Amino acid sequence: MVVLTRLREFVSEERWEFAPHERPVMPGSPGSPDHPLPRRVAYALVAILVGLTGGFGNALVAANTTTLAGALGLDPSEIAWLPTVYVMTNVSINLLLIKFRQQFGLRPFALLFIGIYVAVTFAHLFVHGFASAILVRAASGLAAAPLSTFALYYFMQAFPARWRLRAIVLGIGAPQCATPLARLFSPELLAMSQWRTLYLFELGLAALSLAAVIVVRLPPTTRQPAFERLDFVTFTLYAAAMALFAAVLGLGRYVWWTEARWIGWALLAAIPMLAAALVIEHHRANPLINTRWLGSADILRFAVVTLMARLVLSEQTYGAVGLLTVLGQNNDQLGAFFTIIFLATVAGFVVSALTLNVEKLAHPVMLAIGLVAVAAWVDSDATSLTRAPQLYATQAVIAFAGAFFLGPSLLFGMTRALQQGTGHVISFIALFGVLNSIGSLAGSAILGTYQIVREKANSAALVQAIDPTDPQTQARLQAGASGVARVIGDPGLRSAEGGALLSQAVTREANVLAYDDMFRLIAVLAALTFLYLLFLLLRREWRARRPSEA
Repeated sequence: MVVLTRLREFVSEERWEFAPHERPVMPGSPGSPDHPLPRRVAYALVAILVGLTGGFGNALVAANTTTLAGALGLDPSEIAWLPTVYVMTNVSINLLLIKFRQQFGLRPFALLFIGIYVAVTFAHLFVHGFASAILVRAASGLAAAPLSTFALYYFMQAFPARWRLRAIVLGIGAPQCATPLARLFSPELLAMSQWRTLYLFELGLAALSLAAVIVVRLPPTTRQPAFERLDFVTFTLYAAAMALFAAVLGLGRYVWWTEARWIGWALLAAIPMLAAALVIEHHRANPLINTRWLGSADILRFAVVTLMARLVLSEQTYGAVGLLTVLGQNNDQLGAFFTIIFLATVAGFVVSALTLNVEKLAHPVMLAIGLVAVAAWVDSDATSLTRAPQLYATQAVIAFAGAFFLGPSLLFGMTRALQQGTGHVISFIALFGVLNSIGSLAGSAILGTYQIVREKANSAALVQAIDPTDPQTQARLQAGASGVARVIGDPGLRSAEGGALLSQAVTREANVLAYDDMFRLIAVLAALTFLYLLFLLLRREWRARRPSEA
């Protein structure tokens, strides 16, 4: 009994008498009391730690797929399942986690899920094959979902009430900084003890996060009964549909869209399940997903713009890094490149927080997309001689734009959800999660597919332009053959090797041209999105002036 009593005291939330202005905005979120400066500093440090821990969960794997594929003996289509299955389980779980916090409180929520995350990260050390790796990554996606939420809450406690919206921008930014840091730290981690060191590093961060959350408690929340039976029916249908969509988008360009039969079956199952979930929610008195609000014109415009922004921002994660990889550069040689991207990302979130204007949330989104359009167009002049230093400026601009856009985008939807009532927040979180997680996968899928198609077209055009009787072509073949003369004595084999080297050069050039085509596509899409946002802003101002003129 004594042990049970102690355990109950450990997981229970402190009693707190809230002043009216300190009460939680909604059940499940912490209160907003005033804190002394030392406690604010502690909250800020815990927010950074927890946010980076959550971001590293997927970033370390995504940044080192080649190394992990070699260590586990997997081909490219198999290793692509690891980051994809993480998104499959991560994208929908917040629907239930919000209600879990509302019904059981923040303290049990924190200890349970961060403890599970530590256990799952520890299980990574015992991965030996494809099946176990998939299972552990799926569990990791579920367990890591609360970490970004806690980064948000801890940052909100670190700032005075008048700066809470700026704190939200910083809170959502902390996990995003993990992606460039993962590529920056990975070579040193891999040099220590190969791929297991990545998971040891993640395990250390997870354990520190658990200890920090235990020591530095969030203010308690108000609680209320939240779960209904139909919630679990909707969640099962919705989560299964999102997982299938994520699998299709994550694997489609590897197994190819029209070649793998399971892609068709996955879509055939996902679409009816999503439709069934939405039909159930449409007729509920207390829906988990408010379909009427999500179908309003304002929210649909927000969804279109955010989805397009996530697509064009894939220019950095897929485009620039992919181009440098084709040109023979890897994480070991890109330390300065990812340092600049990290600093630009931090600068983007800081500037976004400092310049935040709740009345003009669409302006930073429009500015960010415009910056991406300009930077992508500049990158479209890349050649086979391009290296990381030539991309420092443009990629810094894109990293800044991606960070600058995210906070205002979140607040745009969140403020509109709170205006309709706290029940709409869950619907918005579901939409925002899909737009960012599925949107990022869709961006890589679309751009990757376009790059492959253009590479084939460019390769065919280059091969057709090669004339075997051209003196320059013959000189190139002879140069390739003479380069291997010391190791290959047979003249026929030397000649064949010269042809193979020329073929490799053609393939490399075709890939570079394909990436240039992709950068131009991104620039055009970003420019169109910018013009659409500009049209919406001008129309809104025109409508606002009409009553005054009348």
